[in-house]
Amino acid sequence: MDSQTRDNLRQEIEAMRSAGARRQDLSQHACKRLFFDLGIRPSVTTVRELTQTGSASDIPKDIEAFWAGLRSALRVRIDAGAMPEALQERAGELLAALYDEAQKLARATLEEERARLDAAVDSAQSHVRDADIRREAIEQAHLRAEARAEAGAAQIAALEAELKTLRSQGSDAQAGLREVIARWEAENQELSDRLRQEQDSAARLRERIDELQDELRHNTEHYAQQIKDAVKEAERRVHPMLVELDSLRSMAATYQAGAREASQKEFDFIQQLSAARTRADRLESQVRDQSNEIDALVLERDAQRVKSGASAEVGALIVSMAAQGRLSSAEIAKLGTQLDAHVVAPAACPACEAGEPELQRHEDEYELSCPNCERTSGAASSKLAAVDGFIRSASVSTP
Repeated sequence: MDSQTRDNLRQEIEAMRSAGARRQDLSQHACKRLFFDLGIRPSVTTVRELTQTGSASDIPKDIEAFWAGLRSALRVRIDAGAMPEALQERAGELLAALYDEAQKLARATLEEERARLDAAVDSAQSHVRDADIRREAIEQAHLRAEARAEAGAAQIAALEAELKTLRSQGSDAQAGLREVIARWEAENQELSDRLRQEQDSAARLRERIDELQDELRHNTEHYAQQIKDAVKEAERRVHPMLVELDSLRSMAATYQAGAREASQKEFDFIQQLSAARTRADRLESQVRDQSNEIDALVLERDAQRVKSGASAEVGALIVSMAAQGRLSSAEIAKLGTQLDAHVVAPAACPACEAGEPELQRHEDEYELSCPNCERTSGAASSKLAAVDGFIRSASVSTP
């Protein structure tokens, strides 16, 4: 009996008590409702709970009176012909037994239907509970997914801001490098122009020296020819030409002074040419130094261009992510050797914490090993892959 039916019975009994019904009437009403309407056999506890009156000896009497009245009502008398009274009573009892059996069958059918309905209700409630559990799990998963999405969006925004900052820093560095290269190129062009000017001046000096040497040679030949002619004339006119011989001697002295002066000029020109050559050599040395510096800057620019795909901060970030095990082997394989310039071998072995790992290169493969515990990463295609393999082997062996 459910709580609603019990409350209804109590309200009916309270209404009868308010109307002035006696204890026997209240007990008889409770027994009738229990037996006829609900199919429940009246008991002392149930009747006492509903009526809230009567002692332990009065309620059994009321229940017995209910059964006696029921039996007397079920004794149907059949007045058909001259039937003995005992037979009539037996016929009434038979009808009462048939009525009891019909009630029992109806109650059994009712209990079966009630059990089936209860089972259906329990199954429906179980489905509802399962649905509620699944709904709560889905809502929790949805909340977790939203939280992860928000965290991922925040992390992506932070990484984009950091990438923008790194790009601006890289562009500033490239602009500074371009300015340095432009300045060195301008200085190199200026030195080249000065070198060409010095070379042109040296060429003009050489031409002037050649001209003076040609002139000296021509004068020497001319003077030699004149001396020869004068000697011949003097030999032919020795005595009468003494005065002319003196004049020729003075001319020879003049010639010698001119020759000495020409020799001095030649010596001065040679010194100037030597100084010009020394200056040209010094300029050539400076040009070579500037060329070496330009080559070094070009190499630095090429290295900067190589690193421009991944700056030092981004490379350090990705290397730290790989060291923490947040990158898979496939992702590290995709990166290849792009970040090898930023990879540094661990200072201490994460397994034994005593040895200092050594990074070795065998042709196109890298291997990181610990000399203390002899743990190795195996052959890897890049430094980043070697460090990742070494850290994974150490983490596997150290639970």
